[in-house]
Amino acid sequence: MPYEIKKVFASLPQVERGVSKIIGGDPKGNNFLYTNGKCVILRNIDNPALADIYTEHAHQVVVAKYAPSGFYIASGDVSGKLRIWDTTQKEHLLKYEYQPFAGKIKDIAWTEDSKRIAVVGEGREKFGAVFLWDSGSSVGEITGHNKVINSVDIKQSRPYRLATGSDDNCAAFFEGPPFKFKFTIGDHSRFVNCVRFSPDGNRFATASADGQTRRQSPVNACLLLNHTGSLVCEPRFSTATVHGETAYSRGCSHTHDPHVFISWKIYIYDGKTGEKVCALGGSKAHDGGIYAISWSPDSTHLLSASGDKTSKIWDVSVNSVVSTFPMGSTVLDQQLGCLWQKDHLLSVSLSGYINYLDRNNPSKPLHVIKGHSKSIQCLTVHKNGGKSYIYSGSHDGHINYWDSETGENDSFAGKGHTNQVSRMTVDESGQLISCSMDDTVRYTSLMLRDYSGQGVVKLDVQPKCVAVGPGGYAVVVCIGQIVLLKDQRKCFSIDNPGYEPEVVAVHPGGDTVAIGGVDGNVRLYSILGTTLKDEGKLLEAKGPVTDVAYSHDGAFLAVCDASKVVTVFSVADGYSENNVFYGHHAKIVCLAWSPDNEHFASGGMDMMVYVWTLSDPETRVKIQDAHRLHHVSSLAWLDEHTLVTTSHDASVKEWTITY
Repeated sequence: MPYEIKKVFASLPQVERGVSKIIGGDPKGNNFLYTNGKCVILRNIDNPALADIYTEHAHQVVVAKYAPSGFYIASGDVSGKLRIWDTTQKEHLLKYEYQPFAGKIKDIAWTEDSKRIAVVGEGREKFGAVFLWDSGSSVGEITGHNKVINSVDIKQSRPYRLATGSDDNCAAFFEGPPFKFKFTIGDHSRFVNCVRFSPDGNRFATASADGQTRRQSPVNACLLLNHTGSLVCEPRFSTATVHGETAYSRGCSHTHDPHVFISWKIYIYDGKTGEKVCALGGSKAHDGGIYAISWSPDSTHLLSASGDKTSKIWDVSVNSVVSTFPMGSTVLDQQLGCLWQKDHLLSVSLSGYINYLDRNNPSKPLHVIKGHSKSIQCLTVHKNGGKSYIYSGSHDGHINYWDSETGENDSFAGKGHTNQVSRMTVDESGQLISCSMDDTVRYTSLMLRDYSGQGVVKLDVQPKCVAVGPGGYAVVVCIGQIVLLKDQRKCFSIDNPGYEPEVVAVHPGGDTVAIGGVDGNVRLYSILGTTLKDEGKLLEAKGPVTDVAYSHDGAFLAVCDASKVVTVFSVADGYSENNVFYGHHAKIVCLAWSPDNEHFASGGMDMMVYVWTLSDPETRVKIQDAHRLHHVSSLAWLDEHTLVTTSHDASVKEWTITY
């Protein structure tokens, strides 16, 4: 095969403030999984750089869980579709698909024999279902709640028991199969976020968003946490912040004790009878809403994740905290999910980062998986200290750098862009030059990788594209404006050029600038000192220009357009048309030349990547569905045979190309 996927650097989990994030564990202990957009991401727990992405859902996926056999995964989306698919084959073939109810699926649980599945969520007429995995036949009813069910779990030993937790402030206990409602557990006074049985089945735990107890105060108020936006009382006055979570201090029409203070609880129950055993930590387990819990493999300890920006390990038998893991001080450090698998303890922050917790040193994680959780708009590559790095910029303004071999990555230190990063490139002095929708161009040293004290050029108009040349020059294309920068300063601009400029490339020699416009033409400019001179030469593309790129030796200029065509012009022959390349089925959005100057790659809205041979348009490598579900937003070459692509799926892929 002329191409092969070499590496997949996956996206982070998609998280939402005040909503628990479920991380699924692998019964064989090798992988863990989570969701982002329409994707389910499977990652190796020992080496998270090894990843696989499942992309067959038509709607946003909320939760995915391995079957206890390890051979199948069940994943549920916001439309109520449940897909059960194979884990042993690369193709992840679909085994069964069901629609247990119409509405968001929030949690899934399997019986230990992998034959029955319970599904809960935001149904219209019912909030849960339990059925046989291979026929969809019902094996009981999930009743007893009058609001959204957030969590479900099944005891992994006979006799089976099932427990649920809901927004109606209650947990419910079921016996079966067939599963029948036994009783409601009303110990929590607010939303029950998570319910989990211990692996041995002797206990189960419930965790809530918040509980309330009251004490004396001179102010009449009702204090409620912003969890799902629901309020108990009609608002009358002020707001406050409790441990980084918005709280509302309001007058109300009900009779209350004068003041309310908050406690957050985890209750432990007997796994067979449902009788309450204890409340972990007594009246308060955390100082913030508890979003997730996970048992240790030996069923003796429990890991909890909270909005108070900590995770904790509990010794359940003696009801005490063994370790507290402080994760930071900002809102983005709130903990929304956790997983205890073999010796690995994982937690998920509101930032989307996945933390490997260190029991021997709770103050600092062993390892933090970083990356992007929002769509990636652009990328570039650069060699630094003998290593090749990939730099990616996303919709939320984050720039990450990746070791192209190991997948190790981090973000730049300090405060950077505040909006979408539109384009990036590296200049001859080893600086990353990035332009953003925050109307700035930033110069960041790739040695320091720190925004602080680095050059920032504020522009009058929003930039779309930036290109660099030798001698400290950079050309920025903005909405209705072209700006020339020299040594990080604006030195010249062309306002209202008479067309809408879209993309720009600077010839490697540094004397010529090619600017592509929405009108379907490429115009050539000369850099003369601190000015740009229009050469009056027009190169015609086949449609609105979407990208331009000079070959590394400066011999050719490639132009791609919205009419699905790539046109290559020969520089030495006065920019005469050299060849035209057809193949894409939709608008082409990005171009990149191979270091060999003989090949170049194009990526389009058709989710395809083509690698073209300059001398023969018919000799090409076609990568279909390079990023399934999303178009290819940017690409770059690490070397003559390694292509890097990215997309709005927030992942980065490396491909080995052979000719």
